[in-house]
Amino acid sequence: MGGQACVFYGAAEFSRDTDFAILADAANLARLRKALADLRAELIAVPSFALKYLRRGHALHFRCQHPEASRMRVDVMAKMRGVDSFSKLWKRRTTIELPDGTKCDLLSLPDLVQAKKTQRDKDWPMIRRLVEAHYFAHQANAGRAQVEFWLRELRTPELLLEVANTNPRLARRLAVRRPLLQAAVSGSLARVASALAKEESSLRAEDQAYWRPLLEELERLRHPNRDSARSP
Repeated sequence: MGGQACVFYGAAEFSRDTDFAILADAANLARLRKALADLRAELIAVPSFALKYLRRGHALHFRCQHPEASRMRVDVMAKMRGVDSFSKLWKRRTTIELPDGTKCDLLSLPDLVQAKKTQRDKDWPMIRRLVEAHYFAHQANAGRAQVEFWLRELRTPELLLEVANTNPRLARRLAVRRPLLQAAVSGSLARVASALAKEESSLRAEDQAYWRPLLEELERLRHPNRDSARSP
């Protein structure tokens, strides 16, 4: 669900980390513990390896010590802002088979794009590249679902304008959920670019608000005695 998934989708991003979305239940955590033990992975940050933290939306961070994965970091999450439950993500997953027969299950492209809508600077260029790569790969034989995806998620003003002008009725209908499509249908490149910037700023703020209580909890876990030390 991170940089490695972006590589598979053709929007290359060098990464020494591997990010996973997992089902947060006791049986699956037992499987995860075994896999991490095989990798000789050590927990490197708070919170501790506990189901309650995954269910609240925290990430667990590990560093691998196995010689074939030396120093590789593994991050695990079970809940993300604005992203569906794991059961729905699993049903929509994309499975890619590598030349050696290894199968990799990825978040579907729409779900990966949604998961990338964070406050981090590096995620927004990646969203743009992911959707651009999909557009250029499928524009010649696009179905309705693909066109809808582009209208909902394109962040390249010129391409968004092109798709909206080719599909004005659909763009106007989807404008109820993404108002900037009205600007795209009107044909104003400057208005679309400005609206995209405002949309990004709003989504970054939503992510900051979502993470604020989680970060406060992490701070309490890092410094469990700080509040009691300040008490009279």
